[in-house]
Amino acid sequence: MKRRLKFIFAFLLLPTLLASASIVQTSAKRLLTLDDLAAFRDVNDPQISPDGAWVAYTVGTIDMKEDKKNSDLWMTSWDGAKTVQLTFTKESESSPRWSPDGKYLAFLSSRTVEEETDQVWLMNRDGGEAEKITDFKGGVNDYVWSPDGKRLALIIADPDSEAIAAKDKAEKKTPKPIVIDRFQFKQDEVGYLRHLRQHLYVFDLAAHKAELLTPGDYDEYLPAWSPDNSSIVFVSKRGPDPDRHDNYDLYVIEAKAGATPRQLTTSEGTDCHPDWESRPAWSPDGKFIAYLQGGPQKLIYYAVYQLTVIPAAGGAAKLVAPLDRNMYKPQWSADGSTIYFLVEDDRTTLLAKAPAAGGNVERLINERREISDFDFSPNGKIVLLSSQPQEPHEVFTLDNNTLRPLARKNVALLAKLKLGAVEEISFKSKDGMVINGFVVKPPDYVVGKKYPAILRIHGGPVSQFGNEFMFDWQLFAARGYIVVGCNPRGSSGRGEKFSTEIYADWGTKDAQDVLAAVDYVVAKGIADPQRLGVGGWSYGGMLTNYVIAQDTRFKAAVSGSSISNILAGYGTDQYIREYEYELGTPWRNLDAWLRISFPFLHADRIVTPTLFLCGQDDFNVPLLNSEQMYQALRSLGIDTQLVIYPGQYHGITRPSYQRDRLERYLAWYDKYLVPKTASSKAAEGSN
Repeated sequence: MKRRLKFIFAFLLLPTLLASASIVQTSAKRLLTLDDLAAFRDVNDPQISPDGAWVAYTVGTIDMKEDKKNSDLWMTSWDGAKTVQLTFTKESESSPRWSPDGKYLAFLSSRTVEEETDQVWLMNRDGGEAEKITDFKGGVNDYVWSPDGKRLALIIADPDSEAIAAKDKAEKKTPKPIVIDRFQFKQDEVGYLRHLRQHLYVFDLAAHKAELLTPGDYDEYLPAWSPDNSSIVFVSKRGPDPDRHDNYDLYVIEAKAGATPRQLTTSEGTDCHPDWESRPAWSPDGKFIAYLQGGPQKLIYYAVYQLTVIPAAGGAAKLVAPLDRNMYKPQWSADGSTIYFLVEDDRTTLLAKAPAAGGNVERLINERREISDFDFSPNGKIVLLSSQPQEPHEVFTLDNNTLRPLARKNVALLAKLKLGAVEEISFKSKDGMVINGFVVKPPDYVVGKKYPAILRIHGGPVSQFGNEFMFDWQLFAARGYIVVGCNPRGSSGRGEKFSTEIYADWGTKDAQDVLAAVDYVVAKGIADPQRLGVGGWSYGGMLTNYVIAQDTRFKAAVSGSSISNILAGYGTDQYIREYEYELGTPWRNLDAWLRISFPFLHADRIVTPTLFLCGQDDFNVPLLNSEQMYQALRSLGIDTQLVIYPGQYHGITRPSYQRDRLERYLAWYDKYLVPKTASSKAAEGSN
């Protein structure tokens, strides 16, 4: 039986809330603390109604008592006069999507007690209750409305029948062996990979019936309907053994069971990689499809993804905006003449547009900020999700190239806080290359005073620090630290050549770049050269290991979910394709593997006390890598500690563990970078 849950959608009867609430007046602002981690609201996924009157979005909260996160649906009127919370359940709701006629709002949730997978739920805009309309054992991973509002295209995961049967029978017998026969056999948050795939279905809303469109041993992603409701474009990688390559292509299929997919793109590179979450988009007349075209497979994630258009019937693809920058989330204008998209540039991601026929890119916002998502209505209204260094992501409208706050869920909290100033910096690396980054000063910064400083290194490596709010940076600054972050070679935002500078050569140029950032703040007289720390997560942790293995200036290091013995990665993590593209196989190119494993093989060069942390179930950069480095430093007599988070993957998601990690960061840095006063030493001695 379907379980119905009440929700509040009769917004005309609800009290009016001002989305642009006035800033709370406070007598004195205070410093950011760890308690504020649970006070901030995580705003995401703005979706504008077809008539442009309302914007739906999600708001995430943290319940430290229950030690869980929750996400609810909210809605704000276009003029900002009314804001309504739509859901109040203890389980999260995500992916709000308006029906084409604006009468319904669908969303994903695993709301019911017996449910563990996301299903599609439907709200009636006139009020009433939310109804669960799908019931797939494997769960719904993605969905889109057909233009006529009668059907949904769904991406459905195959159920793990053995796990379901074991749970249903409450079996306590010895588990069955896990049999592996795939080339890539591990994936973070999924586990060991068997032949369980995700497929494209069409769901008829009136009949509550689903039809499978794409059987077979392939995964499908990012479906999009043709304007005439007849066909669906989707992303898949196929061939005799899709695990051995990353050549994702676009396929078009008629929206009926038994149809045969037609391969649309044939480039050697990756088209619309699922990790980019950028759905291909049909032109309003159905004649063309816009998508993201990647570079050669050998360049893997170093390649730039560019906006491209291809005829829906097949033919030659054309770069719309041949700009040496990554692009995201293409959407067509209502008249089909223009394509809007996000473009990543040096320390920013901004909204831009270009003629669909090809031409110059016009950036619609020139502010230094991060725009992570956008949507617009048929009548041309645009809504954005954006952040700046002293404000987390919030919802804005774009009126005549000017941003107007629409839903500022953190404004009251921010009004109470005294945050550190964030400045963009540029400096030269050892070989003369100009490197860009940021410096954060303590809120009560005093000119002429030298502060302990922490070098923070981003993950990726193909990523970047941007003009957005960073809680950890502000927490360190509130504690009295200078924080310096830079985008070394290997980072995105400055073109493909800049990213590929570290290809198969990790820990060399990028290490010199981040060290130059430290040289910069020391030379400026704001960082104390005797009190320097370093740290990062994922590749940020890896580069931390590279840095402390070749430079002894740091008094404390924090290395999260990292690897140093790269040979230990082969066959033990999820990057088998990437390793073989970039480094070759160890038995054919051993010198390369050994060369970039020097932080482990030459651990005796490390003198920096280092804190290692990792999720116990991390298949991205598995725990064994942190264990090896911890053991090496322990054997060498270097002060070290290993912190393992049970049940956590590469990303630490449990709120209590997130807080614990930050507490340990502060304690480790304070131990080595903040000199103890005589009184504090005496207090310690009396305890």
